[in-house]
Amino acid sequence: MTNYSYVASPIGRLLLAGAEGSLERLYFSRGPKAAKPEAEWVESPEGFVEAKRQLESYFAGELRRFELDLRPVGTMFQLAVWRELMKIPYGETISYGELAQRLGNPAASRAVGLANGANPIAIIQPCHRVIGSNGKLTGF
Repeated sequence: MTNYSYVASPIGRLLLAGAEGSLERLYFSRGPKAAKPEAEWVESPEGFVEAKRQLESYFAGELRRFELDLRPVGTMFQLAVWRELMKIPYGETISYGELAQRLGNPAASRAVGLANGANPIAIIQPCHRVIGSNGKLTGF
C-alpha cells in the first residue's frame, strides 16, 4: 500500500509517497512535472516525518546530505544513474557526459539525461546537480 503526504517548501508544496516507511517518490505539486496522488494511494498527513524534517532543514540551509530510506522504482540503468546522483556533493554540479563516464559508459550521456529526467525522488536524489555541457540546466 502506498501512502502519501505533502510538505510545504520554498519551491511549493511537495508530494511525498512510499510504502513501509520508505520514500519512493517526491514530486512537485505545480509546474511542468507536477503530479497528484494516484487513486489507490492512502493519504497519511502525519506520515514521512523524518523526510519532512530533513527537507525543512535542507531548505533552511542546515542540511547538506539526506539520510533517508529511499526505494525508487526504475530500470537497472535508471537506478544506477540515481545512485550516482547521490554521490554529487552539495554545491557542486557535473555534466551528463561526466555522469555517463562515472557509470563506465561515456557514450551514454543522452540515456543518462533521460534517466535523470525520470528521477522519481526530486531534490533528495539531486538531479538538479547535473547540467548540460554548456553549463546550464536542461530538461526543466
